[in-house]
Amino acid sequence: MTIAFTFPGQGSQAVGMGKDLAENFAEARAVFEEVDEALGEKLSDVMFNGPEDTLTLTANAQPALMAVSIAVVRILQAKGLDLKAKVAYVAGHSLGEYSALCAAGTFSLADTARLLRIRGNAMQAAVPVGVGAMAAIIGLEHADVVTVCDEAAATGACQIANDNGGGQIVISGEKAAVEKAAGLATDKGAKRAILLPVSAPFHSKLMAPAAEAMRAALATVAKSDPVVPLIANVRAAPVTDADEIATLLVEQVTGQVRWRETVEWFAGNGVTTLYEIGSGKVLTGLARRIDKAVNGISVSGPADIDAAVAALMA
Repeated sequence: MTIAFTFPGQGSQAVGMGKDLAENFAEARAVFEEVDEALGEKLSDVMFNGPEDTLTLTANAQPALMAVSIAVVRILQAKGLDLKAKVAYVAGHSLGEYSALCAAGTFSLADTARLLRIRGNAMQAAVPVGVGAMAAIIGLEHADVVTVCDEAAATGACQIANDNGGGQIVISGEKAAVEKAAGLATDKGAKRAILLPVSAPFHSKLMAPAAEAMRAALATVAKSDPVVPLIANVRAAPVTDADEIATLLVEQVTGQVRWRETVEWFAGNGVTTLYEIGSGKVLTGLARRIDKAVNGISVSGPADIDAAVAALMA
């Protein structure tokens, strides 16, 4: 059995996330306290108690999701997990890439929290509210979505943001162009084309100011090569050099999250089991739709941890 750890992205947050971990494990409490201290505020209180609209803010959701993921990793490690010995690769969906890198030792926990706060604020500030949009295109081939984005680009910026697999591709860009692309996708036979309730056009070239903010932020933090290779979002291939990873994290802000290709890479390179580490089960569901030969297992609460320890330590 070859194992990879995957880490969820924005949209997997929920009020109450991490609370059962904090109540049951000192390691989780230590993670949440360190993140609170790094940010200079009680993010853990928002995670545990809400309100939901505050947790959903990009600048809060990103470090919050990372904190829960790292809490799970630290608990597993306290129970005997040696990441380098047991896990072949790590990967994360968008912000989850930072969680993966923190787990693999590239960034410290405090630096990861601060980087994600900067990232969230910068992504929100890059484009005025109402200028950009994102839409989910369901049931259309990747090549056809590229075509409709190219056609809509005459109206304004429009590109694939996330290739999530299982027939779901998210597009992003200027509002009029995204709306045009959604209409063209329906004409081409998409089952659905749904505008998403998001606050900014993430993973589009409109995020260029945020990419520059991350370039500056990443230049200031200590980084180490990960103890296991990262399958990078924008490359869907393994990377092990810390400086190269930082460059790819900058590209990721305006580039495509190639998640379908990431799971296909795992399947083609002997990975049999993907553990989704942290809040929710989104990536586990995607893995099942992309390649049924890959077994997806979510690890988010105390019961999941007991089962994961039994399997990982076998």
